[in-house]
Amino acid sequence: MAEVYLNGKYVGTVENKEDFVETLRQERRKGKISRNINVLEDFQTDSIYIDSSRGRVRRPLIVVKNGQPLLTEKHVQQLEKNEISWSDLVNQGVIEYLDASEEENALVAFFPEDLTEEHTHLEITPLAMVGLCTSLVPFGNFNHGVRLLQGSKNQKQALGFYAANYPVRMDMDVNLLHTPQIPIVKSVMHEISAFDKHPCGQNIIVAVMGYEGYNMEDAIVLNKGSIERGLGRSTYYRPSITEELRYSGGLVDEICVPDKDVKGYRSEKDYRFLEDDGIIFPEAKVDAGDVIIGKTSPPRFLSSLEEYNLSASSRRESSVAVKHGEKGVVDFVLITENMEGNKLVQVRIRDERIPEMGDKFTSRHGQKGVIGLVVPHAEMPFTASGIVPDLLFSPHGVPSRMTISHLIELVGGKVGALKGEFINGTMFESESEDDIRKALKEFGFRENGTETMYNGRTGEKFKVKIYVGNMYYLKLKHMVANKIHARARGPIQLLTRQPTEGRAKEGGLRLGEMEKDTFVAHGASLLLKERFDSDRTVVPICESCGLIAVHNEYKNKSYCPVCGDNVEINNIELSYAFKLLLDEFKAMGVYPKLKLENKY
Repeated sequence: MAEVYLNGKYVGTVENKEDFVETLRQERRKGKISRNINVLEDFQTDSIYIDSSRGRVRRPLIVVKNGQPLLTEKHVQQLEKNEISWSDLVNQGVIEYLDASEEENALVAFFPEDLTEEHTHLEITPLAMVGLCTSLVPFGNFNHGVRLLQGSKNQKQALGFYAANYPVRMDMDVNLLHTPQIPIVKSVMHEISAFDKHPCGQNIIVAVMGYEGYNMEDAIVLNKGSIERGLGRSTYYRPSITEELRYSGGLVDEICVPDKDVKGYRSEKDYRFLEDDGIIFPEAKVDAGDVIIGKTSPPRFLSSLEEYNLSASSRRESSVAVKHGEKGVVDFVLITENMEGNKLVQVRIRDERIPEMGDKFTSRHGQKGVIGLVVPHAEMPFTASGIVPDLLFSPHGVPSRMTISHLIELVGGKVGALKGEFINGTMFESESEDDIRKALKEFGFRENGTETMYNGRTGEKFKVKIYVGNMYYLKLKHMVANKIHARARGPIQLLTRQPTEGRAKEGGLRLGEMEKDTFVAHGASLLLKERFDSDRTVVPICESCGLIAVHNEYKNKSYCPVCGDNVEINNIELSYAFKLLLDEFKAMGVYPKLKLENKY
């Protein structure tokens, strides 16, 4: 007797579980029961699990009977002539969808020649095991599984040509690579997904070698000459949006150049780019703090008296300005209406991004790194034939990570560039390494991809052969210009009087309990006096009751609200956050008594 579970719930038992499971599968292939059902025969617990719930990942496989696939040459010819479609094959039971659980009962062959009597299914193509981005990784079957997934994720963060109508789009946070290219080493998926319509990288020359320690720990060294010729150059677009809102009482926002008597008026310099309609003109070079769209709003809180005598001075300033840490050129101004019929203004700012130290690059194999040094073209190492690499990749990134496909792509790209052909790097169905090596030898190079190289500074020959070739490299959206962050004094929060949080708000860099411990361990504990005074405040304390006293600024005199004037009151220095905590204790009825002692 075997227990049967439907979507995790017990529904009954069956006597002959093999017959029951086989019947279910046959009926599903005939279409008698839903094709969304999957069944697992669990031999360890002697039970059957039937699943029809949502959210399962299912994938198509060709059904195999007696060692022969049900998909015949006739089917393929009919497909090519468009006589039948994919759904016809599914309806005929030639192809069925398995989920992760039913795949436990299946023995799947990669290729038709691998089929035996024991096999139940055949892959349509081994590439179908992975997703879209992963299938773009060339020679992916030579990689470690983790690196393959990282290579897949990295490609999603790469800059490229995302849409052909980008000039008329107002998308948030857009990056556009100036000269994207199609990879020399391709997979079948590059053709299927029309990758040439939206490329996201560049073919560059990579040499695997160290450079005076500047490409330690995943860093890379870039050739300054390559950057000046346009390598990795991109543009960053960011829109700013505002609208004329309507408020109760017939009050409205107004997009205009604010008058000097408006509450919160900035300075004439901030408004210098605004035209008569209160909107900036295209091609204006703006910096942090410059106003893009001038706007005034009615006052936030109207008392009953003020409603009738609204003067111009009671309006407040609510312009849109360039955020802290950003700069650029006004690229596009759009004036339109929203769904309520209110005026809507969008201004797009562009900023050219030239690769600099700290920008992130990656190959398609999860070998990511940041620029550690930009070297002048003349100081870069060069090969005997005069080829100067664009990028120097650290050799230490390969042994532990086992990204063999990274190395094969280097040789493959080299052959492709010499031949003037694209190299097929499809997972499990790629060109063989032997063929690539032979082709390289025919062109007069060493078959293992290494070459003699010379030191760019001294002209001396390196005593080792350097592995060098062509590779498709991607620039990622993580640029140092978007992340650099520092502050001295600046805005503070109203409640705790501590610095605001986050780069966009010009916030502080928090030094927490663990960072404190590192200073103490270094014997630099006096630094903490300076580090922990972001909300330093001086508070009068009553010696008698230990509560916080009140300081009268006019009389320059302190008194205790509990004990009165005739007590000793001393000023002490403490963190405002601690003072706030004491106030919150008092609000709950807890008496926080401070006992003061002399410092000495």
